[in-house]
Amino acid sequence: MESIVLPFLLIIVASFFQGSFGVGMKYMSPLKWENWWLVHVSIAMVLFPLLWTCLSVSGYMPVIEDVFADPVAQRAASIAILFGFLWGIGGIMFGVSVPYIGLSLTMGIVMGIAGTLGALIPLLQNPNATSLPQFPYVIAGLGITIIGVVLTAKAGIDRDKMQGTSSLSGGNIIKGIIIAVVCGALSSLLAVGHTNVNDDVTLIAENYGINGRNASLIAWLIVFIGAYAMNALYSLVLIVKNNSWSNFSVAGSKKAYMWSIIAGLCWFAALGLYGQGAALMNGASENNLGNIVGWPMLLGLSLIVSNIWAYRSGEWKGAKKPFNVLLVGLVVLILASVILGYSNSLS
Repeated sequence: MESIVLPFLLIIVASFFQGSFGVGMKYMSPLKWENWWLVHVSIAMVLFPLLWTCLSVSGYMPVIEDVFADPVAQRAASIAILFGFLWGIGGIMFGVSVPYIGLSLTMGIVMGIAGTLGALIPLLQNPNATSLPQFPYVIAGLGITIIGVVLTAKAGIDRDKMQGTSSLSGGNIIKGIIIAVVCGALSSLLAVGHTNVNDDVTLIAENYGINGRNASLIAWLIVFIGAYAMNALYSLVLIVKNNSWSNFSVAGSKKAYMWSIIAGLCWFAALGLYGQGAALMNGASENNLGNIVGWPMLLGLSLIVSNIWAYRSGEWKGAKKPFNVLLVGLVVLILASVILGYSNSLS
């Protein structure tokens, strides 16, 4: 029973962190975006992942060395690093898309595509994917997830119109949607890169007596080589461009630093727990679909959490009808997670 329940509990807790880390972005001032972001990604992609891995795995460096020494594993690791870098570009494009079509529509498009492709690409890499007993349930779960995301996006758009904060206008919609679609595709590569390299890392880690849960942490370290490089490089370019080095020591920034650190801890807590939950799902299923099932569950449930935070902060005040649509969308996302979870119990 524990092998079935524990993985899903980890994914649920991971979703809480994934849906909560964005709260910290409301407290950037008086730091500039680039200064706050550099601190954030340094915690999220370097310090916290390394600390967690060091505490969980007594000797992880030999595993990484063996990964890059093995031709097959090295290829998977190189692709994972590249995908991490491309995911970083997707994050930048998210910020570009929002002014054109608004946060709600951008979030809906990106979450829908990232969740779907992040699961479908690894699934279809299996030559026997369509013959697996889980296949129709995974596809159904992904389809229902998209419906839930669309409903939540529509609710957000309608809310923005009622509150007079909508940024939708004819000339910008197509351009913004194209940017958001590309962003969603690139954002899915974080999951694809981790899923692909995780199999090789797990096999090599077994030689050192490291279990699959902790091997997933090592896989994240590899993916983050590219992800951190892109995010840190972009932040540093902005710091140089805006000459904002002195902003690191601006007065009254203690609270901003605190939230930058908290957001960083939440961000990797989500991915770390997701990776461990997915590894346990792999152990409970014959077809190793943990990452494929866990990723859309993580994003779908995190969308519920983020909207709970939005409700508590008053973002849905005076928007009763859109809020009712939101509730329907959230119920649909829960249904999708149940179906995806059930698919992993099949053999």
